[in-house]
Amino acid sequence: MTNGLPGRLLQRREDPRRASFLELFFDLAIIFALTRLSRTLLSDLTVHGGFRVLLLLAAIWWVWFVTAWSADWFDPRTSLIVVLLLWVMFGGLLMAAAVPTAFDAHAMVFALAYVSIHLGRAFLLIPALRGHPLQLRTARVAIWFAVSGVLWVVGAAVAPARELLWALALILDYTMARLGWPTPRLGRSSWPDLQVNGEHLSERYQQIFIIALGELILISGITYSDSGLDRESTMAFAVAFLTAVALARLYLSPAGGRLGAAIEAAGPPGSRLALQAGYLHLVMIAGVLATSVGMELTIGDPGSSAPARLTVVVAGPVLFLIGRLLLSAVIDGSVSRPRLIGLAIIVLGGFASAQLPLLGAAAIITALFLLMIVAEALLDRRERRRAAVADGSPDRRRTDV
Repeated sequence: MTNGLPGRLLQRREDPRRASFLELFFDLAIIFALTRLSRTLLSDLTVHGGFRVLLLLAAIWWVWFVTAWSADWFDPRTSLIVVLLLWVMFGGLLMAAAVPTAFDAHAMVFALAYVSIHLGRAFLLIPALRGHPLQLRTARVAIWFAVSGVLWVVGAAVAPARELLWALALILDYTMARLGWPTPRLGRSSWPDLQVNGEHLSERYQQIFIIALGELILISGITYSDSGLDRESTMAFAVAFLTAVALARLYLSPAGGRLGAAIEAAGPPGSRLALQAGYLHLVMIAGVLATSVGMELTIGDPGSSAPARLTVVVAGPVLFLIGRLLLSAVIDGSVSRPRLIGLAIIVLGGFASAQLPLLGAAAIITALFLLMIVAEALLDRRERRRAAVADGSPDRRRTDV
């Protein structure tokens, strides 16, 4: 169906898609959310505190992910989609504002904002999509968000069961998406039903990752500015900057720049790859968030060797590398040996360096990141030379990263 309101709302799959200004404006809510999450983790560096922050991050990430996926199907220039994105953005700001006290006084604010975002999206789209197959898919999604919404609201009301119920709600939301939201009498969505524009969604992933890196740089800069600019703090700030540069490079190379092409090449089943990439970006962004907190601790007190602080400094890079290795594996089946070795060294070194100052630990991890980049560049050059010898063509630089 191409006529009427549904036809005006929908993007045509053959049209080129770039992120709209409104989508980028929506991302401002995520900047605020990441800063609130990093403040919350900084205030409680225990395992329990980290688990709570992870739950809140997973909820905020799911809001961003579902919105990015939905925006891929609809024309952001239409008034209904503008209203929808602004609705989600305001709800996301409410969630972010409630983050520091989401497990205390403002649990209901966080839960109701999350549920209202997802059900409000259905409230706007289901009538507008009347007579179009997408209406059925939107209904399936809404039904499952209503089910998980019960867990969110009950969890907000019952403090002793809050963490358990919210964790179950997130498991339900993430799992139902992977299963296509199977619903009695309504069936389930197939991967062709969920087909996305690979280049657009890949661009959105890159943009949100840059925002996470921006939070790292912002917090590091603010902390350094307030530190007195002494020698050790300056060295720590330089380490934080190099870490951000290394994370950006490791994210893009070798397969990060090919995610969009891989989704497109897979055809309708490429939506499964896009969903897997969404899950793995959550892991990577969690790693960048923890790295941001670790860099703040390092700049603020470079000589500290408190175990909880050192754990954060190590855990952030570990999470990022795990997510990034798995992303390469799902894109093209490749696994970077330098990154695997570097990951093992960071994990083992974290156990062996319990008394190492934060600055020393952070500097070693950054040096390992840079060594991974250099090693991958050398291996890539060697492979290109071998290929050039094999086919008799001159060595050419890759341009996909």
